[in-house]
Amino acid sequence: MHLYDVPLAFELAGLALYVVLAGADFGAGFWQLFAGGRHADEVRDHAHASMGPVWEANHVWLIFVLTVMWTSYPRAFGSLASTLSIPLFVAGIGIVLRGAAYAIRPGSATKRQERAIDAVFGVSSILTPFALGAAVGGIASLRVPSGNAAGDLVTSWLNPTSITIGVIAVATSAYLAAVYLAADAQRERHPELVTLFRERALGAGVVAGIAAAAGIVVLRFDAHRLFDRLVEGKAVVAVAVSAAAGVATLALVVGRRFEPARYTAALAVAAIVAGWGIAQNPLVLSDLTVSQAAASRSTLIAVIVAVVGGGIVLFPSLGLLFRLVLGGKLGHGAVADADASRVTTPLRPSRIAPRLAGALAVVGVGLLTVAEADWAHGIGVCALLGFVVAGVAAVRPESL
Repeated sequence: MHLYDVPLAFELAGLALYVVLAGADFGAGFWQLFAGGRHADEVRDHAHASMGPVWEANHVWLIFVLTVMWTSYPRAFGSLASTLSIPLFVAGIGIVLRGAAYAIRPGSATKRQERAIDAVFGVSSILTPFALGAAVGGIASLRVPSGNAAGDLVTSWLNPTSITIGVIAVATSAYLAAVYLAADAQRERHPELVTLFRERALGAGVVAGIAAAAGIVVLRFDAHRLFDRLVEGKAVVAVAVSAAAGVATLALVVGRRFEPARYTAALAVAAIVAGWGIAQNPLVLSDLTVSQAAASRSTLIAVIVAVVGGGIVLFPSLGLLFRLVLGGKLGHGAVADADASRVTTPLRPSRIAPRLAGALAVVGVGLLTVAEADWAHGIGVCALLGFVVAGVAAVRPESL
C-alpha cells in the first residue's frame, strides 16, 4: 500500500460505516412513510424513538468522508462536486428536511400534523439515499471525468447504473432498518412490533437481494470494467461475503435471532462498499488515478495523523453511545443515573498503555515524515493505528 492509498482506505471505511449506520436511519423514515394498517402509529413511533439517540451521530461519517476527500484528493473532489452537483444538492436538501422534520415532530399538536411531518421525513429519507446512490453510480460507471463540471450534469447520474445503485441504496436502507427495529422491539418486549418488523425485514431483504442481482446484470452492459472486476478480480471475495451474509441474515430473522442479524446485515452491506472500492482501484475518476489525484505528501501525512488522533476521541464516544442505546440504558431514570456514575469513575490506572501509545505515536509519525520507502510508510500507518488502540486503552473508564 502506498501513502496515497491510506486516506482512500479511510474513505471506504467511513463510507461503509455511513451506509450501515445512517442507512438504517434512512430506512426508519421509509417505514414511517409506509406504516400502513391498524398498527401504523405504533410503527411510526417505534421507528422515531429507536432512531432518536443516534441519527445525528451517524452523520459524522458523511462529514468525515467529504472532509478527507476534499483534503486528500482535492482535484477529484472538485470534479465530483461540480459534475454531480444536482444529486449532491438533492441529498443535502433531503438531509436538512429530515433534520427539520425530526426536530419539530415532538411539537405537533395533532396526529394529523404528526403524520404530515412523518410524510416529509419519509419522502426525504428515500430521496437522500437514492441521490447519494445515483452519485456513486456516476463514479462507478466512469461518467465523471476530471475537471470543473467536465461531465454531463444530467446523464452523469441519470443512467442505468446510477438508477440501479440508487434503488439498491433505498432497498438496503429499508432492509437494515427493519432488522434493527425488530431487534429493538424484541429487546423492549413488544411482540406485535417484532412480528411486523420481522415481516418487513424478510420482504425488504428479498427485494434488496433481487435488486443487487439485477444490478450485476446492469453493470454487465453499462459498466463493463466494474463488472469484470467484480466477478473475476479480487473483489469477487467481497461479493461472495455479501451474498453469504445476506442469506445468513434472512435465516437469523426467520429464527427471530435479531441481535446477531444486526451484524450479519451490516456485514452484507459493508462488503458491497468494499467490493466496489477494490474493483474501482486504481481509478478515482474516468481519467484520474488515485496517485494522480492525491495531495502533497505533507498533506497526506497530516490527514493520516489527524484521522488516527481523532479516532481516540471518536470511537470510545460512539462506542459508549451505542452501548447505552443497545443496552436500553439511555435516558431511563435511575438506571441512566447509575450508569453515568460508573462512567465518571476515575480512569483505570495503567502503566503500559500510555507508554505504548506514546512510543507508537513517535514511531508512526517518524516513519511517515522522515522515511521515503513505501514499506516504512506502511509500518508507520500500522503504528499509528496501534497508537489509537493503546490510547483508547489508556483513557478507558473502569466501567467500560
